[in-house]
Amino acid sequence: MRLTVVLPTLNEAENLRPMIEELLALDVPECELSVLIADNDSPDGTGDLADELSREHAGRVDVLHLGDLGGRRGGLGTAYVAAFGRALGCGADLVVQMDCDFSHPPACIPRMLEVLAREGADMVLGSRYARGGRLGEDWPWWRRLLSRFANALYVNVLLDVPLKDATGGFRLWRRETLLGMDVAGRIRSEGYVFQVETASLAHRLGYRIVETPIAFPQRRAGESKMNLAIQLEAAWRVFDVRWRHRRLRPVDRAPLPARRVDERPPASRPWHARTAHADVESVS
Repeated sequence: MRLTVVLPTLNEAENLRPMIEELLALDVPECELSVLIADNDSPDGTGDLADELSREHAGRVDVLHLGDLGGRRGGLGTAYVAAFGRALGCGADLVVQMDCDFSHPPACIPRMLEVLAREGADMVLGSRYARGGRLGEDWPWWRRLLSRFANALYVNVLLDVPLKDATGGFRLWRRETLLGMDVAGRIRSEGYVFQVETASLAHRLGYRIVETPIAFPQRRAGESKMNLAIQLEAAWRVFDVRWRHRRLRPVDRAPLPARRVDERPPASRPWHARTAHADVESVS
């Protein structure tokens, strides 16, 4: 199984090397783990460091410089859409999306893989609000309040997404799920509302989402890009997400394309053995 971890970066020079080291040291015997760094023209030299790491770990670390794709600098959603396309084009069977600041602990990935296989999920969500999950003690009060409101009430009511942590960005996707969602064709969110849009889209298309608890500490180093203005903008754009995807149903899944000749076919393992139904669960 090819497992690609996608790391979007903007000014993460202090965190990138230790993050890569922890990811490459993970014990995932059934997977060939690689990392794709999607750098958004970081002025602190993160992109140059990413290139250095790709040379040190040739074949296991790759870099996507978003500035090379043309156009203006995009946000988190833009980075993920481009990186998902690269990962799938290179034959990834499974894709992890996560932050590079250690708020998403790399050590949780093996457990997420176990949950995916055991539960027959199409996506596993590392959840702060599933039973057993928690936020770091140093989270500011306004972030706690907005996050709780968004996940416990706002997103659930407006989008009818029965998730405890629909804004969470630590996720493990099957290849077939991302292709069936037609991420590049349907996702329009450029910023942090990307997390909500992809969760809503997956649910509307009938994919099985399973939440598993994680501890969510504050970032290890560097400055957070999240602020009150960004969160309020994301809240407003939820209305746009509701309008654009309101008519989608499981029958609207995109057809799965044939794999290219340079891609490996899926291995015969439990990951691909079960066809998922529209469902959301929380497991430990």
